[in-house]
Amino acid sequence: MVGIFSLVTGRPGPSGFGSASTAEQVTEGIDASNLTCIITGGASGIGLETARVLALRKAHVIIAARNMESAKEAKQLILHQNESARVEIMKLDLTSVNSVRSFAENFLARDLPLNILINNAGVMFCPYQCSEDGIEMQFATNHLGHFLLTNLLLEKMKQSAKASGIEGRIINLSSIAHTYTYEEGIRFDNLNDEAGYSDKRAYGQSKLANILHANELSRRLKEEGVNITANSVHPGVIMTPLMRHSTLLMNFLKMFTFFIWKSVPQGAATTCYVALHPSVKGVSGKYFLDCNEFQPSAFASNELLGRKLWDFSNKLINSISKP
Repeated sequence: MVGIFSLVTGRPGPSGFGSASTAEQVTEGIDASNLTCIITGGASGIGLETARVLALRKAHVIIAARNMESAKEAKQLILHQNESARVEIMKLDLTSVNSVRSFAENFLARDLPLNILINNAGVMFCPYQCSEDGIEMQFATNHLGHFLLTNLLLEKMKQSAKASGIEGRIINLSSIAHTYTYEEGIRFDNLNDEAGYSDKRAYGQSKLANILHANELSRRLKEEGVNITANSVHPGVIMTPLMRHSTLLMNFLKMFTFFIWKSVPQGAATTCYVALHPSVKGVSGKYFLDCNEFQPSAFASNELLGRKLWDFSNKLINSISKP
């Protein structure tokens, strides 16, 4: 298990990697030329670094982004550093069920394989607001949009895994913040209520949902005997655009916790490790921190809560009008 000592010192864990490892280091020597990957939020921060490194390892990378101008800049940055990179951009707004459905339809119409899905995009500590579908924004963006996207692309991933014999991998970006959520874990009965809303606990709730989603998906895939894994990761504490709603607070905290903060290349390492490394083959339903398995909270390990969230998420999506 990875402890606070390893986090602070960067000492490698059982995988041979640790908090000081970078995305390039954990994927060194890996040839991903036969893989197609979708990464949400790949236009900035650790998402961009993940996309860059996957492209460096010759994967076909599709950046799904809400801000297409930022996505174009990200693509050009990757191509500037790697002229042979296979990188594309597609429009996706995870706060909108209609946009998620449109993205999936557009991608599936291209009849490309899909081997890796990285649910990376997110918002953090934002003031209370609801999505266009009437869902609390952090839950809508961080969990519900990714839940729907994964379901819409899952059949394509199954087909790709069967046709190629290559294991499919689904990675949910969670956070250690999943431990700081509401008293009941998930506010099933009052998800969208402004009363009692906490920007920090709402974020923790959404990150708890990311782990529960990956775990329940993993359980279902195992039952079905499908060659696809589903895992969740904590990238580490990194100053990225995700923290735009709490820049002053984070800068203040960084003065006292500088020893646990990561660079962006270090922050993308765990995602890239779980997405590409051969040692993770067959590993599913796990939570990773610093490129090593880590035990999440009791809520996150609760299978019944995961099943309840799955059914709740489906009902929520079904209650939203289709285009």
